[in-house]
Amino acid sequence: MTTVNKPIITLLTDLGTRDASVSMAKAVLLQHAPGARVTDVTHRVPQHALIQAAYLLLSAYPHFPKGTIHIVPIDVFNGETPRILLAKKEGYWFIAPDNGLLPLAFGDLSEDVWICFENEPANTFGEWMHHAGKIVAQIATGSTLPFTPHSVDTTHRILQPIVTAEGVDCNVLHIDPYQNVVLDITQQQFETIVGNRPFTIKTPRMKDITGISRNYSDVAAGEPLCRFNSAGFLEIALNHGCVAPELGLDPGNPRYEAIKIFF
Repeated sequence: MTTVNKPIITLLTDLGTRDASVSMAKAVLLQHAPGARVTDVTHRVPQHALIQAAYLLLSAYPHFPKGTIHIVPIDVFNGETPRILLAKKEGYWFIAPDNGLLPLAFGDLSEDVWICFENEPANTFGEWMHHAGKIVAQIATGSTLPFTPHSVDTTHRILQPIVTAEGVDCNVLHIDPYQNVVLDITQQQFETIVGNRPFTIKTPRMKDITGISRNYSDVAAGEPLCRFNSAGFLEIALNHGCVAPELGLDPGNPRYEAIKIFF
């Protein structure tokens, strides 16, 4: 007799909450995996903002139990022949379009990646979710996965800083609800690239940042700081304030400008 597990499923989308799309997606998943626990990461990713979605996925997935299935239906009809990919990494499952999102988040995915479905341009989001639900059902039963192994192109990974002679060019990954600005350099990358060298992050109309803080209270109220957040990325913040406007960044616009760390 086949054992059916009741998996934890997360949804990270750009659907918003103004219509029934999120509820429909959850209902479809429960049709295929009755008893599953479906939880939200967020549905407020700007439309088609793959970089921000990749960062949010990285921030959320490791806090869930091993075996959790993370579904990221963003820009699902990308390309002439849209595909659904399944990946397994560190004991977690990921279902996402073949649009570059997974390599943006994880880089090398040379193993444990499968093409599960090659979509047709006329298909709807509801049909996409039904195919995702069938994949969930396959995982939940523990049966052999009947999918085609796939090699993911990782040559266009963006979530990494660019080192120059003058310093490090970083991209803004995310602006959180407090309008803190998250950059695409991890603590490990920072320690490797910058090390113990003096550095400066210039902030218009405020003091330059010249050190790493552990807490907001390391600087006076109204002063900027940088620290490594819970996801391990460098974050620029303002103690008792909002730093994004001070840097000329619009939280509603996913196309952010680069920020440089000077040596």
